[in-house]
Amino acid sequence: MDAVQGMDYTMVQTSATDAQGTPKEPGSINGGMMIRKAPIKNPVITIDVEDMEKALEEIKHLGGKIVVGKMPVGDMGFSAYFKDTEGNVVGLWQNTRKTR
Repeated sequence: MDAVQGMDYTMVQTSATDAQGTPKEPGSINGGMMIRKAPIKNPVITIDVEDMEKALEEIKHLGGKIVVGKMPVGDMGFSAYFKDTEGNVVGLWQNTRKTR
């Protein structure tokens, strides 16, 4: 577990990752934890997406409701949260596209 400086966020790593932070072993789960605060008060499953705007539009089209729109997470990427049609809050993640 590593605290992210300047943010109330802790990275949690349970398996080895590649240079982009992707787990090397299929089925591995890595992620992070933040301080609980409204509207996100419980642990959330987060889905990696290539295009946050496109994903949010599709969610709205299918009846989901945006809880927290696209927001930057340091220089690592972007997150957003939505409520599905059954009331579950789900997260989205998009890595920042950087040339290395």
